[in-house]
Amino acid sequence: MTEEQNNTTLVVFSGDLDKAIASFIIATGAAAMGGKVTMFFTFWGLNILRKENYTSSKKKDFMEKMFGKMMPKGPSKLGISKMNMGGMGSKMMKKVMEKKNISTLPELMEMAKELDVNIVACTMSMDVLGIGKDELIDGIDYGGVAAYLGDAYEAKVNLFI
Repeated sequence: MTEEQNNTTLVVFSGDLDKAIASFIIATGAAAMGGKVTMFFTFWGLNILRKENYTSSKKKDFMEKMFGKMMPKGPSKLGISKMNMGGMGSKMMKKVMEKKNISTLPELMEMAKELDVNIVACTMSMDVLGIGKDELIDGIDYGGVAAYLGDAYEAKVNLFI
């Protein structure tokens, strides 16, 4: 008989602040329960992993430059999925979270690293959006869909956020 796996995978597709927070709360919760956790960041989810105030040294074509200018750089620049109101919704959410002593997204990201959550940036999405490895935070892995699926096949829980 095979031992049941307590692993969790998450595809983080959205770059919305509220969905990013939910992703990291689920990931850290699953890791704290002793399971192996993989978070696979693809397309707009890569914005969560972008360094703030960083300009890549990579030579970019016009479309890559446009994506770089239009996409938020890092967790503090993300908007929320509903009622963002030009960034006001995000500020309101952060204020309420602070008042209620809820961890910020950067704190949750650090906690995930401490709990050995495997954070993987999708290399195909990076290529499409013109994002170089030097533009993303340190301490993460890089891989394609096959790497993610390898972990997903062994997981009890697979989420798409």
